[in-house]
Amino acid sequence: MYHYFKHVFMSALLVTAASCANNGGDEKIIDKTDFKSADGVFDIDALEALGRVSGAVVSPDGKKVLYGVSYESVEENKSNNDLYVMNTDGSDVQRITRTASSEGNAVWINGGKQIAFLYPENGVSQVWVMNADGSGRECVSSVEKGVSGFLVSPDESKILLISNVKYAQTAQDAYPDLPKATGRIIDDMMYKHWDEWVTEIPHPFIADFDGKKVSNPVDIMEGEMFESPVKPFGGIESFAWSPDSRKVAYVSRKKTGMEYAISTNSDIFLYDVAEKSTDNLTEGMMGYDTNPVFSPDGSMLAWLSMEHDGYESDKNRIFILDFATGEKRDLTADWDYTVDAIAWQPSSRGLFFLAYRDGVRPVFSMLLDGTVSVIAQGECDYDWLSPVSDSELVVMSHSMLRPNEIYLASAEKTTLISHVNDDIFAQLKMPRVERKMVPTTDGKEMLVWALYPQDFDSTKTYPALLYCQGGPQQAVSQFWSYRWNLALMAAHGYVIIAPNRRGLPGFGTEWNAQISGDYGGQNMRDYLAAVDYMKQYPYIDAKRIGATGASYGGFSVYWLAGNHDHRFSALLAHAGIFNMEAQYLETEEMWFANWDMGGGASNAPANSADAPDYGAFWRKDNATAQRTFALSPHRFVDKWDTPIMISHGEFDYRILSSQGEMAFNAAKLRGIPAEMVIFPDENHWILKPQNAILWQRLFFRWFDRWLKPAPESTPSN
Repeated sequence: MYHYFKHVFMSALLVTAASCANNGGDEKIIDKTDFKSADGVFDIDALEALGRVSGAVVSPDGKKVLYGVSYESVEENKSNNDLYVMNTDGSDVQRITRTASSEGNAVWINGGKQIAFLYPENGVSQVWVMNADGSGRECVSSVEKGVSGFLVSPDESKILLISNVKYAQTAQDAYPDLPKATGRIIDDMMYKHWDEWVTEIPHPFIADFDGKKVSNPVDIMEGEMFESPVKPFGGIESFAWSPDSRKVAYVSRKKTGMEYAISTNSDIFLYDVAEKSTDNLTEGMMGYDTNPVFSPDGSMLAWLSMEHDGYESDKNRIFILDFATGEKRDLTADWDYTVDAIAWQPSSRGLFFLAYRDGVRPVFSMLLDGTVSVIAQGECDYDWLSPVSDSELVVMSHSMLRPNEIYLASAEKTTLISHVNDDIFAQLKMPRVERKMVPTTDGKEMLVWALYPQDFDSTKTYPALLYCQGGPQQAVSQFWSYRWNLALMAAHGYVIIAPNRRGLPGFGTEWNAQISGDYGGQNMRDYLAAVDYMKQYPYIDAKRIGATGASYGGFSVYWLAGNHDHRFSALLAHAGIFNMEAQYLETEEMWFANWDMGGGASNAPANSADAPDYGAFWRKDNATAQRTFALSPHRFVDKWDTPIMISHGEFDYRILSSQGEMAFNAAKLRGIPAEMVIFPDENHWILKPQNAILWQRLFFRWFDRWLKPAPESTPSN
């Protein structure tokens, strides 16, 4: 981290006198486009025209759903989210905002008569309140650094706000006589994270709230140099009010510098609002503890918990704390899958949860005795949990062929209630998805998703693309992506091969954990097994197969480049690890590098507790680490023989763009056809609309060049 004041920590939430306007001024409002498909093919224009559905919050009386829909403007190079309300049967859809900036974090208040939400003015996000029909918008907070999330107490007398506080000392703090000095003074690790230099961190504040004004904010972590929520992805799900509004549960990893960099040990803390006291509810539980949720009757707290410190893809268990007895129980001790999200049933008798299983993500129900049942399941991934009753809830669902829409789900039936993109898909003929069970080299079976172009004809031959997943432990389920969109790739005339190789959730903890310490091992053999299986089909041209992926998928492409034995004719890697020795010292979250490169705690040297570098390439006493670094992709460049395209974002501090630049230079020095695109304003992902379109165009231009036959020339007269 940066050098900071040892005795002075700035954590006051400054409330300004500035007021918030009620509109977006003269800014252009981004709305749904009048999309018309010329040929019925799912293309980049169709992808960009889709409405992106978010949230799905059931009103207190269970009769209405509040949700957001965002659209992108290629011209404006940004997106905008507006709010909608409909009945829980999907009828009477009402758009309640139409503004130039995005409303977010929207929730019902005042018994469903009003809605609270976040909205930015002059670049600063504040809390607003409006009537349930969208009228009477009023800004109710004036926080100098803005509000990134909020949670209203059940009795609506208090509000929890997330806002940033100062963390790092500047050059001017140390030497006021150097007002133009720009140097960053650093004396510990975690000085940058994901896509930012760490100059501020988020803290939770509790303020009074009367529905019209936020006042008297108190930093409940005053003087603590720790972040809450935990960055980079933690949000309002890291907090929960007790039903009596007297206490708040919050998530924090109370570590800084190197301690933070080598540990995933976050905890659930309980703050007493009246006493201003804090208790650690998960002390001694060494992995990630996240997503606290009070039972509606207030007698219990549920949360997600990982067991091992340093393992960010460990099994996520559902833990329950009984406040009366102090007992903590793992409800999922006998259930071999990792949980993604939880929500209490209104009766407090059980929970709903989401978890990947067998290549999809169903909605499950679990009673307090550990009994699990399926509420909703199909060839899709369910998302979001908003209970209506013990047997019914509002969810979202997507697949490889359709983005999120909202559903009313119960064990009896699941009903689609939103139709945001029906008009677009009515114009399109979409690709087809098929399950394949493929034998692996070690005698197991692996689920592989195969996607076929629209109007697929098995008597013809098609080029194919192997999709390599990132994470590395991120599911290849029925996911929908606005960049790594497998349907878009298939619609462009490719058969897509998407294996659930070793190291992915949904097939048990052993399958998921196998990849740690074995980056160049069985999961790579799984990829090659999937390709060898699929290319036996006569409709795949074995001489026109490519491979692509991002992050760990980019690593996979670099590794396969030197180990594919002529299976591939073109490659494309985004944000991939090329040189693992450099990556070990360039990345910020050292727990990840230690666990995955060093083989996890069980394979670490005996003195690893005193050695935060146990996964390092210089640790000759760690055989797993030595094997990992010996299989780094850069060590196989002498075998590269395949055209390769590389892309990277310069704001990517997880995997630095220098990794892509090294790979590109290596390819050029080897005389291999290569192309590179560097995005100076993007992080690990490509998020800006025009950059995303550029990336898609370059993606297809590259693969079409190498995997599609050149069009026959017309003879001249």
